[in-house]
Amino acid sequence: MKLLYIAIDGMGDLPIKALGNKTPLEAANTPNLDSLAQSGQTGLMYTVGKGVAPESDAAVISLLGYDPFKYSPGRGVIEAAGAGLDMQDGNLALRCNFATLGTNKNILDRRVGRNLTTEEAKELTEAANKQIKLTSYPAEFEFKNTLGHRAVLLIKSKAQPLSSCITNSDPAYTTINGIGVAQTNVDMVLKTVQPTDNTESAKISAGLVNEFIEKAHILWENYPLNLQRVKEGKLKANVVLTRDAGHILPRFFNINQQYNLSFACLADMHTERGIAQLAGMDASLLPPPTPNIQADLEFRVDALLKALPRHDCFYIHLKGPDEPGHDGNYTLKTELISAIDKYFFGPLLKQISLKDTLICVTSDHATPCEEKIHTDTPVAVLISGGQTNPNNNNFSKFSERNCEHGNLGLIEHGYELMPKLMELFKK
Repeated sequence: MKLLYIAIDGMGDLPIKALGNKTPLEAANTPNLDSLAQSGQTGLMYTVGKGVAPESDAAVISLLGYDPFKYSPGRGVIEAAGAGLDMQDGNLALRCNFATLGTNKNILDRRVGRNLTTEEAKELTEAANKQIKLTSYPAEFEFKNTLGHRAVLLIKSKAQPLSSCITNSDPAYTTINGIGVAQTNVDMVLKTVQPTDNTESAKISAGLVNEFIEKAHILWENYPLNLQRVKEGKLKANVVLTRDAGHILPRFFNINQQYNLSFACLADMHTERGIAQLAGMDASLLPPPTPNIQADLEFRVDALLKALPRHDCFYIHLKGPDEPGHDGNYTLKTELISAIDKYFFGPLLKQISLKDTLICVTSDHATPCEEKIHTDTPVAVLISGGQTNPNNNNFSKFSERNCEHGNLGLIEHGYELMPKLMELFKK
């Protein structure tokens, strides 16, 4: 028996008038997912909890069976682990975005128009690591770009442990009880990082982050790469936004030992790989997405099938629909969900036996096109194969609307799903 636990990033949404009051999932052509839903169980799920619009790290931690309010170390720590940085307790790790800063600290674009290439980000990264020195306190840093506009900052001090009790410079996110949460209707202005307690460590840490942000901005503002981007009609990548600081490695229970099974992860992003590694899973980072969505998805099917004999349980994270959700592009989001059904689930289901395979499909969070940010909207869940009993209602389409009436009901917290899967798996 194998478990395939598949999270489609940001797939959840709300009804959209232009789609006939359907969500992108409901509007998409998904015969393979529909078939799985018809033969299995369905429901809705708050991936972290009602009222919490989670970032991906907290959501994935929850999906893997850990209460993020107990276990989450902050996304910075997760990103550092996923990027292969040597993070130790007392180091300060932060998730970063390359962004575009205008006058009066106004943020023109949090993601540099989404067209900063990984190669461009690498050049700016190398310049920062070579030319910036932190002088406000004895400390060293490592800045590392990951994919596109994304990066991670790790600061270390031999003088004393640093503290993550600091605010974000990125105005789009705040922290609630240690969990990064998206904010709505905020002024897009670069924030000065502030300590959130009165410790010397927090004050020093905030000062170091502010110093790095300021020096990076000075370095990058008229950097040749950015001047060339302006000539090409593109935005400068002239500032770094920081958020979700962490200074302690998570104390996850080892997932293999917890369930006496062998777990592996196939991830599109460093975040998911970092969480999986810290949980004790065999974690692989797949090649970055290309313009050829069919080839990308078929590669992921092949990678999964090759790994299948080596492990019992697989967590697969597919990035696809999240970015068009952030961009408000419901047409592209619908098309990508259709493509995932056709080019991932289509070939996969031809190569496996549902009798010997338990499949769970869900999303880590909703990214509604009309909101353009993560929300706490509950997401669709299906569990099929193995010894799963089918829904006790007529079911034609895998969608949020139909899953509301499925026999899984409403799952209040995402961390409740993994124990359900383990119970079904061990039947």
